[in-house]
Parts: sequence; structure tokens; C-alpha cells
Amino acid sequence: MKRFRKHIYIIGVILTIGILAACSVSYKFNGASIDYTKTKTIQIAEFPIRSTYVWGPMGPMFNNALKDEFANHTRLQQVKRNGDLKIEGEITQYSQRNKSVSSEGYSAQTELSITVNVRFTNNVNHNEDFERQFTSSKSYETTQSLASVQEELVNQMVKDLVEQIFNATVANW
Repeated sequence: MKRFRKHIYIIGVILTIGILAACSVSYKFNGASIDYTKTKTIQIAEFPIRSTYVWGPMGPMFNNALKDEFANHTRLQQVKRNGDLKIEGEITQYSQRNKSVSSEGYSAQTELSITVNVRFTNNVNHNEDFERQFTSSKSYETTQSLASVQEELVNQMVKDLVEQIFNATVANW
């Protein structure tokens, strides 16, 4: 009887591990929710910077990353006009603010953020049209200069924003 329980226990552990391994899912958004029989093209406009505070390379970084995301993860052909899908907007805010204060009363961390306003038009299904803002923020220690961390942080925020926009427009999450 003891031996039987041991075998049941071992089988239970193996089944549990097998179930857990089978349930681990890796999500990679690749445009799977696009009906390519109806939707074949996408028009992505250049997003101008409308923020009062500007870092020059940010605009091209964002625009290129957005176009690359759709080129790399969908089969949509990018067109200059009359796309089945249309993405346009502007970078409305690029700012930094004190995030935390040290015990001496000085700023300990600074938060850098980018906000993008996006207008999405689905000419195949206008029920999916929207206009909304997407924001990404990153923090850095105030002992570091903005110039020394800006490029890395902006790259991270741009990647995050592009993923948010991609998911909202074609991944339907």
C-alpha cells in the first residue's frame, strides 16, 4: 500500500509538472489578428514633435521604430496614402520631473516621460477607429546627468510606446 501511494504521488508530480509546462505561454504579437484578405496596406504618417521641451533625435527614433515594428511584425504593405489602416498623430509631451526626494531634501530620482497622441483609422472596419494618448516613463538617478542617460532612456520609452501602439491597433489586446 505504501508503495502504491508513492507511485501515485510520483505520477501526480509528473502530471503537475507536465500541465504547468504545457500552460506556459509566450506571447509575441505578430499581427495575427489581421485579416490579410481584407487588410493589405498601412499608412503611417510622420509624427511631428509638438512638445515645448524637445530632444532632436527623438522624432526620427520614434517614427523609424513605429514603421519598423509594422514592417517586421505584419505582412502589411506600407503606403504613402489611401492605406487600409492609417496611423497618424504627434509627440505631445517630452518632460522630466522630480520623482523622489532624498533625506537631505534634494531630488534623488528624476522621471523622464514621452506622451504621444495617436489617431488610428481602420478603413476596413471603422468601429476600430480611435484617438488616444500613449505615455511611457523611465527614471534615472539625479546623480547622473540627463545627457548621459537620455539616449538610452528615450530608446526604451520609444520601444514601449511602439509596442503599446502596435497592440492597440492590430493585435487587438
